[in-house]
Amino acid sequence: MIIGAVLEARPGETRVAATPTTVTQLIKLGYDVVVDAGAGSASSFSDEMYVEGGGLDRDARKADVVLGINPPSIPQRDGMRLGTTLVGIFSPALDPDLLADLTERGLTALAMDAVPRISRAQSLDVLSSMANIAGYRAVIEAAHVFGRFFTGQVTAAGKVPPAKVLVVGAGVAGLAAIGAAGSLGAVVRATDPRPEVADQVRSLGGEYLSIESPEAEVSSTGYAKEMGDDYKIREAQLYTEQCKDVDIIVTTALIPGRPAPRIITAEMVASMKPGSVLVDMAAQNGGNVEGTVKDRAVVTDNGVTIIGYTDLAGRLPAQASQLYGTNVVNLLKLMTPEKDGQLVLDFEDPVQRSITVARDGETTWPPPPVNVSAAPAIAPAAAPAIESHVKQPMSARRRLSLVLVAAALLFGVVAISPAALQVHLTVFALAIVIGYYVIGHVHHALHTPLMSVTNAISGIIVVGALLQIAHVDLAIIVVSCVAILLASINVFGGFAVTRRMLAMFSRS
Repeated sequence: MIIGAVLEARPGETRVAATPTTVTQLIKLGYDVVVDAGAGSASSFSDEMYVEGGGLDRDARKADVVLGINPPSIPQRDGMRLGTTLVGIFSPALDPDLLADLTERGLTALAMDAVPRISRAQSLDVLSSMANIAGYRAVIEAAHVFGRFFTGQVTAAGKVPPAKVLVVGAGVAGLAAIGAAGSLGAVVRATDPRPEVADQVRSLGGEYLSIESPEAEVSSTGYAKEMGDDYKIREAQLYTEQCKDVDIIVTTALIPGRPAPRIITAEMVASMKPGSVLVDMAAQNGGNVEGTVKDRAVVTDNGVTIIGYTDLAGRLPAQASQLYGTNVVNLLKLMTPEKDGQLVLDFEDPVQRSITVARDGETTWPPPPVNVSAAPAIAPAAAPAIESHVKQPMSARRRLSLVLVAAALLFGVVAISPAALQVHLTVFALAIVIGYYVIGHVHHALHTPLMSVTNAISGIIVVGALLQIAHVDLAIIVVSCVAILLASINVFGGFAVTRRMLAMFSRS
């Protein structure tokens, strides 16, 4: 079968569905690959690079499998044969007219933006790949417009406070924005109706702003859901306070198959400081910010810039094309089980079924629901332990009895010992008691380094044995030699262990 990568018809699109690298990978799956002339030029991939990778320059519309980023234009669709498999981003829930046209033409359409959020489909998830790039680029666009440093500085000319950034939504795009803003030195805050993302926000150095509401619960789909009136009231109060304090806001809130929720009102924008910046990453679906203009940056009367670019991922075209192309390769690996260049569409596979929105003149959207849960699995209840195998803790009375017995035995041994030995026995007994309580209160993780260092105390044994090795009694000489050998091993071994452990924390 032949796979073709078409020249994108949408004005301003800089990405391409196949790069020279992914063309080589597709050929290894047994396919022949063709690429439209100039398809990769906006991504810095020349036609010569595709020829070297094995891609031939001819009309990609005639291929058996046609790859694209956006929906193909009407002339491009007119050039496709009946039964052609079309791969791209189609927004089937928001563009029913496109879906109807693809169905009427008898095309099999695979929507890369309909990949279910399950573990085995992560390598195909175009939305996550593009959102990751867009979140990073959103911060870069904000930094370009923002008139100050992101990081705080203390200079001879005065102190520069760090910029304050609020990220609305901690999905893939939001987390990428948090990481980018934090790496630039900003103070980053983030909100999300899914409480399970709090740890992810903190791991990137951000502060998670929780909205306390009974509606805030762990997501069962991996996506945020539309919240009720109680949550929206509390949310509005939080954003009203934050808009007055922060310098930059990045909004990423989207609901699959629905227009973007309105989160930042005109009144909130009017309360922001002059020079502040809002980047509305939901501009394609209507925007989270009141006053957003799709594909434009506008400045309000109070000097706040609202950026509504919808091509954020496309502003890093080479990187975006490579990630998109890799997602497509992973899909075709799934659909080419024999690696023989023959595409097999398996409707029993929930991933392939979910992304198929049209097939052989029939609309197959929406797909059956795929059960996805982000909530941690509930551990099964442990079986009741058998009473005879349970180790009971020692009672206080029994512990006291053992201490008294040990003390009585010690006093007895001291009483019958020579006067010169009594002092040594007393010191030995006290050392045992003190050592037990000192070591017993050290965390388990510190036992190895602690003991490896304190083993150097064995040097005292070496000194004592050296003093006795010149004794006339053969037995004492033998014991001294053994003591010197074992204690020396303990000393040098302890330091060797310590050195190796410290090396584990040293940068190469």
